[in-house]
Amino acid sequence: MVKPYTSETDTIRRRYDRTALFYDWMDTMIPAKLRRKAVEQATGKVLEVGVGTGANLKFYLPGCQVTGIDFSLGMLQKAKQKLFRARVPVTLVEMDAQQMTFPDNSFDTVIATCVFCSVPDPIQGLKEVKRVCKQDGRIILLEHVRSENPLFGWLMDVFNPIALHVIGSNINRETIKNIQEAGIQTYSIEEYSGKIIKLIVASPA
Repeated sequence: MVKPYTSETDTIRRRYDRTALFYDWMDTMIPAKLRRKAVEQATGKVLEVGVGTGANLKFYLPGCQVTGIDFSLGMLQKAKQKLFRARVPVTLVEMDAQQMTFPDNSFDTVIATCVFCSVPDPIQGLKEVKRVCKQDGRIILLEHVRSENPLFGWLMDVFNPIALHVIGSNINRETIKNIQEAGIQTYSIEEYSGKIIKLIVASPA
């Protein structure tokens, strides 16, 4: 059963329903080789949070069993069209990352790519990621974040309201701080594109 969305979450959801029509073009801003590097680290029973239009599905290695969630039906409809590309079993479910209905310790791997820029309460969403990941499991996050360069960071702050209104994503999230506040332990952080894109491997323990 899908839990009722908060008004803020519903607003963002509707924006993603709208942008689903051209979101595949936006996804090209993250290089495919970087997506592959993130996704190929997933093993076992996998949860992909914010599966979007399914750009990652073709990269999962045999042996994975993937559940992909998204709060946007428009995105899920696009993802269904890519199921044939997957080499592993994939189940798609409408669900809010902030209110997952999975039991604790459900997944060996939890992965998200460019998701916590759009979750209205990112710390709550990350706490849910921690909860549903097994204690000896792995959390993989590929995220774009606020620039550490003072000028670029300021520009991202200035243009963030436009990005949030048009697309539904925040371009100035400080995701590393949010991960730490959620109680997730990071093992490694790789930085790309002037440190704006980060590949984070972490653990709930």
